[in-house]
Amino acid sequence: MSSTNAAASWWSPTRAPAASCSRRRRPSCSNSSARQEVRPDVSGHATSAPAERDLDALLEVARRAAAAGGEVVRGAFGRAARDVSAKGPGDYVSAADMTSEHAARQVLEEGAPGVPVFGEEEGGSRGRLGWLVDPLDGTANFLHDFPVVGVSVGLVEDGIPIVGVVDAPLLGQTWWATAGGGAFHDGRAVRISDRSPATAICATGFPFRGKAERFDQYLPVFERVFRSVEDLRRAGAACLDLAWTASGIFDGFFELKLGPWDVAAGALMVREAGGVVTDWKGDERAWLDSGDIVAGPPQVHEHLLRCIEASTWGAP
Repeated sequence: MSSTNAAASWWSPTRAPAASCSRRRRPSCSNSSARQEVRPDVSGHATSAPAERDLDALLEVARRAAAAGGEVVRGAFGRAARDVSAKGPGDYVSAADMTSEHAARQVLEEGAPGVPVFGEEEGGSRGRLGWLVDPLDGTANFLHDFPVVGVSVGLVEDGIPIVGVVDAPLLGQTWWATAGGGAFHDGRAVRISDRSPATAICATGFPFRGKAERFDQYLPVFERVFRSVEDLRRAGAACLDLAWTASGIFDGFFELKLGPWDVAAGALMVREAGGVVTDWKGDERAWLDSGDIVAGPPQVHEHLLRCIEASTWGAP
């Protein structure tokens, strides 16, 4: 379920967020260049610098946790018999999801004692500082033996992602970032692309959660973006879409109603690689809580927001 009280941050229940919202100004658009979901309330997301912490040490813990989850995913991939249940339309949980989350959680709890862990499958405890874990992003891909899946581990402080790791265990690749420390792919610094919107290849995902209420809002945006960029891709793992956007492979990403565990790590990478991350209304602080995200290089990000605005998209 989504947060029920925007004035009470999940990370700091007694601290209300700033009264004003940070929004990116944009001109009007043109065609130029069956289980209830449990979500942490991460309202109050801001863009200020995090408190002084040993981010390198926390990054190492996150990398080990993502690797532990990834090892589980690799070992389970391609098996004929799987324990699978449906959380909702197009939304599945497998035994590999649960085992991967347990493995990552164990590393995080041992490596950073006292820091709460909130996982997509098991939930968890709350705090101003806390881990967000997606143990298998792309479960439907996994169940169909399509190897585009990721393990995402993000550390969030007062709603601000400060450490992020995305492991693609079936591709043998890992991305990571720290606040102010840049973004990296297998040890190499990455930057967003500099392509124009007209030559951009953007990634997206279909809003299977709450499809009935959001799909009619999504389709006009999809069509407008599709007609105005070079091409679109739908790989099926948001954490990898964001990592690929940070690396300049994709030129932008937009999706509705993702979980904070899906996007915390990857969005940090986009920002550290020089990109912009907002919600669908251009709010730089609301995307982690709402799950409505637009990310990419400034020029493409601006174009995506114009397409959304021109599609008369509005919050339900």
